[in-house]
Amino acid sequence: MSRKKPENLSFEEALSELESLVDRLEQGDISLEESLKSFERGIALTRNCQQALAKAEQKVSILSDKTLEAEPETFEVDAKD
Repeated sequence: MSRKKPENLSFEEALSELESLVDRLEQGDISLEESLKSFERGIALTRNCQQALAKAEQKVSILSDKTLEAEPETFEVDAKD
């Protein structure tokens, strides 16, 4: 099964895969090598989720700015947003 790179996953896809990895690791019935690969993948997925949340937080902050005289600010929008 080929897996997408974490940066190509939506937040929901990355979080779902991360939850599955945690479940597998908690069961403890996989080899050390497979555990390390799963841990490495989990770290990449976690970083992807953190970046998505940071972008969402920035957007909310910009949209909820209460300064009436504030100028519009631009922010980067990924193609997958």
